[in-house]
Amino acid sequence: MRKCFVDDQIDQRLMMPPSLHDWLPEDHLARFVADLAPSLELTAFYASYEEKDGRGQAAYHPVMMVRLLIYGYWIGVVSSRQIEKRTYEDVAFRYLSADEHPDHSTINEFRQRHLKALAGLFMQALQLCQAAGLVKMGHVALDGTKQQANASKHKAMSYGRMGEAEEKLKADIEELLQRAEAADAAEDEKERQGQSDQLPKELARRESRLKKIQEAKAALEAEARQKAEPEKAVAEPKIAARQEQEEQTGKKRGGRPPQVADPEQAKPEDKAQRNFTDPDSRIMPHGAHKGSFVQAYNAQIAVDAEAQVIVAADITQEVNDQQQLAPMLEQVQQNTGAKPVAASADTGYCSSGQITDKRVEGIDLHVATERNKHGASSESVDAKTEPAEDASALEQMKQKLQSEAGRALYKMRKAIVEPVFGQIKECRGFRRFSFRSLENVRSEWQLVCLTHNLLKLFRSRRRPPCALFPTASPQMA
Repeated sequence: MRKCFVDDQIDQRLMMPPSLHDWLPEDHLARFVADLAPSLELTAFYASYEEKDGRGQAAYHPVMMVRLLIYGYWIGVVSSRQIEKRTYEDVAFRYLSADEHPDHSTINEFRQRHLKALAGLFMQALQLCQAAGLVKMGHVALDGTKQQANASKHKAMSYGRMGEAEEKLKADIEELLQRAEAADAAEDEKERQGQSDQLPKELARRESRLKKIQEAKAALEAEARQKAEPEKAVAEPKIAARQEQEEQTGKKRGGRPPQVADPEQAKPEDKAQRNFTDPDSRIMPHGAHKGSFVQAYNAQIAVDAEAQVIVAADITQEVNDQQQLAPMLEQVQQNTGAKPVAASADTGYCSSGQITDKRVEGIDLHVATERNKHGASSESVDAKTEPAEDASALEQMKQKLQSEAGRALYKMRKAIVEPVFGQIKECRGFRRFSFRSLENVRSEWQLVCLTHNLLKLFRSRRRPPCALFPTASPQMA
């Protein structure tokens, strides 16, 4: 009996050329990206191309490059080399690149050149989510995570160690200079030639190292002075109030009086560190591994409860979140045009100054004042019970979260914001920044967050309303 098989000849020519649209199913994510890209406002991308005189090789179209980067960050492929490879091997990337194959250096140069413009698409993505009804501003939850920097913690040095290294390098340089002088003065030609190749190179290496350490020391000292200014501004009114009370009562108050350090004389702690690869990054505790540390940035997000859309995103150098509540909620209002009805945050954000800040007025805050052990529950308080008249802001917040309604709202926080970090880190594999410096890292984080929001838009099965943005992009010269 003759067996029938489907033709498997790889070299069989096709009668008609295939269409790129035949390569993917109708509901594929890449089709959504292709439909979305022309509706985005990309004027900022075109400006730099207008500066050229038209000579040389034609550039790849910004719309195509934006498609590749959005889709790459969407699925966790952020390496320019991997994106280039995918344009050959992955049908979705090949579809989005229109069967073109920009090399990795072109992709990387485009991303570096237009990083701010790419970050600017965050607002457009958020507006599309708002138009699709995915943002309600009823409850916004805040959280932060330690995101690894593009630098090793082993390339960092403490302020105390810098002082020791500086003295040693100065001594080494002095010794090398003396040896160089001795070699120049030597009568033996062979000895002088043997020293001439080695000493200048070693001297240059030590001097370069010394310069880097001195610059890092100066930066830490400047940070210490800058930090001392607000501390002085906070301490001076307290000292004045204490002195006034002592003059009125004629008695000295117990306890140690507040100390006011002179900002000009402020010095960093010996354990304060500076990284030579990415000086803006900081040594931070690794949340997933207690007792360990990582060279990182503090990545902040504020997430709307309706569909887990990120309504604010930022990067800070602070190890903790104590000063981030008001700035993040202010950014939420700037981005969405409205204040959330309620906002929640864990105990890391708890600060009397932050929960009484004018920027959070009118928002029903639910900020944990203490960390409960896993599975433990605080004693319920009757919602009708009014806080004592002299209760502090923190005491009032504690009582609110002990009420049945307060506990119910705060309990939602974990389900709103924490899964978003899981989706970014675990599902998409984004655990380390590709760029260095605070400004570039902040832009890359917004790029990551905007692709998260667009993924929520895609999964809502709603296409972006093109009326929001011009559908026609300027043509390349």
